[in-house]
Amino acid sequence: MFSSHSSQVSSAVNYIEDVMSTYLYTGNGSTQTITNGIDLAGKGGLVWGKRRNSTGNHFLVDTVRGSDKVLISDLSIYGSLTSSVTVTGFNSTGFGIGAGDILDCNNSGGTYVSWTFREQPKFFDVVTWSGSGINTTIPHSLGSVPGSIIVKRTDTAAAWAVYHRSLANTQYLVLNTTAAAATGATWWNSTTPTSAVFSVGTDATVNASGGTYIAYIFAHDAGGFGLTGTDNVISCGSFTTTTSPDTVTLGYEPQWVLIKSASSATSWYIFDNMRGIPTGGLDSRLMPNLSAVEQTDANYLDLTATGFTSNFQSIFGDGINLIYIAIRRGPMKVPTLGTSVYTGSLAASSVSVSAGFVPDLAFVGKRDTSGGVYVGSRLQGSSLSLNTYNSTSEAGFGWVWDGPTKTWMQASIGADVVDWLFARAPSVCDVVCYTGSGSNTTKNHNLGAVPELIILKGRDAATPWACYSASLANTDYLVLRTTAAAATDATYWNSTTPTSSVFSIGTNANVNTSAATYVAYLFATLAGVSKVGSYTGNGTTQTIDCGFGAGGARWVMIKRTDSTGSWYVYDTARGMTVLTDPYLLMNSNAAEVATLGSVTTVSTGFALNSTILAAINVSAGSYIFLAIA
Repeated sequence: MFSSHSSQVSSAVNYIEDVMSTYLYTGNGSTQTITNGIDLAGKGGLVWGKRRNSTGNHFLVDTVRGSDKVLISDLSIYGSLTSSVTVTGFNSTGFGIGAGDILDCNNSGGTYVSWTFREQPKFFDVVTWSGSGINTTIPHSLGSVPGSIIVKRTDTAAAWAVYHRSLANTQYLVLNTTAAAATGATWWNSTTPTSAVFSVGTDATVNASGGTYIAYIFAHDAGGFGLTGTDNVISCGSFTTTTSPDTVTLGYEPQWVLIKSASSATSWYIFDNMRGIPTGGLDSRLMPNLSAVEQTDANYLDLTATGFTSNFQSIFGDGINLIYIAIRRGPMKVPTLGTSVYTGSLAASSVSVSAGFVPDLAFVGKRDTSGGVYVGSRLQGSSLSLNTYNSTSEAGFGWVWDGPTKTWMQASIGADVVDWLFARAPSVCDVVCYTGSGSNTTKNHNLGAVPELIILKGRDAATPWACYSASLANTDYLVLRTTAAAATDATYWNSTTPTSSVFSIGTNANVNTSAATYVAYLFATLAGVSKVGSYTGNGTTQTIDCGFGAGGARWVMIKRTDSTGSWYVYDTARGMTVLTDPYLLMNSNAAEVATLGSVTTVSTGFALNSTILAAINVSAGSYIFLAIA
């Protein structure tokens, strides 16, 4: 008897954010609802959870067997457990968590991660069957050839069997142990899966007569996503460690990576971008074969716009074969509202700030005292920031990136602040971290549109803030930390205009010193959401039409380019009206300055009044701006 549960392939547009979620939560010792936007009640899937700040078993609960049936990946001694207080139920936007019993899923003050995989053709499927004891095939509804299959016997104690496409069809791995790949023809019947079935042999781990089994099936480079239906969102591959960081090309930036040495006895590692895979920093890892506390002890991976680089060679040595499952970062869907990519809020220091979306980039300005504007991103990692008014390298600031809807400002900065939080979203905003080569080159990005504004800074050394603007020539640059007019130097952008997939950098040390590290913040125009543009001052008043709806602009940054001029920032959190209209300067550490309507929100964008502040609308002056609805 077989049961496969994925829906059939449809013509609907599919996005990774609809089928995969990493959600961090803090236990309350009672019950709580995890709202991650994944429809488990209607579509089905798997919830995989783990306590992070203490020991605790991995718990896996799927919609096929029901919310009261729990598997534990780090143990083989149970077929499964019955618990009505681990996952309490599934709904159209997530699932419920109970108080826990023998499983630690919601203890008060505990920190936890949940990974949710929704059933969807060409991504993930859940299949159950009763064993026959003879070689057989099991139907599935993945709609493509599986890249990896994780099997667990559910009626008695048994190991977790793992098939992976990078191994021979006579080989297997065991999820609950550190063992290297072993050979056993009776596990997969020496038969490679197809887009319709996978095979099991006679081994009791996968097919004992009368035994009951479940398989979690992952696709590999099967397309099925994005507007064209051809975008890949999951890859199951392998690579061998060398004497230098190894580059793995996926064609997308991942958000979640499961990795294991197939050639040596090592733990399985899970990394995700919510707990943290900072570029050049220490990565947070959990091990499916262990109940151990989360470890943050080495730089294992660095994410790129097209995959990741691995530093496992420095840990395991050369010649080690590593297999992986990697899942694409979201969102893939182009936003339609400014509120889904930007929010501004006022706060005292040492408080949590809710964005309502997954924030990836933060500008934090001190309002009532000098200090300037601090900038950090999820890719740069927790407790690191840059300051826009100086050229110094990255330094500690005390914030911690949390997921998916909060940025925690944990350390006091001794002032009231304004928080400007941005999401990395197609056609609006992206963040790229890279290492310089010293030679003319291009850097991949995932903006999905041509960048019109690039703000770039060295991370590990003192460098100016170099800015590219589409309103200027591709030989020109601006500096965020100064009032200077646009200057010409072909070595900044290699005299090359960005494309929808790459931007160019030249040999200038401010953008591309060999072995130095950099971060670039990219912005583009998206109708009704964001506007990167320019205007000519008229010396009186004028309205800048951004094409926004009735709400107008909620955040505006302005810079004069033909002459000296500060970088002015206005936002509706502090007020953009004729009564309350303060600004902060990106190029200054001064406290905010109050005005009575120098830049105000209007229905289509924003309005300028040079009677209130002459500098933002000088007659015949050339200006650039970035505005968010």
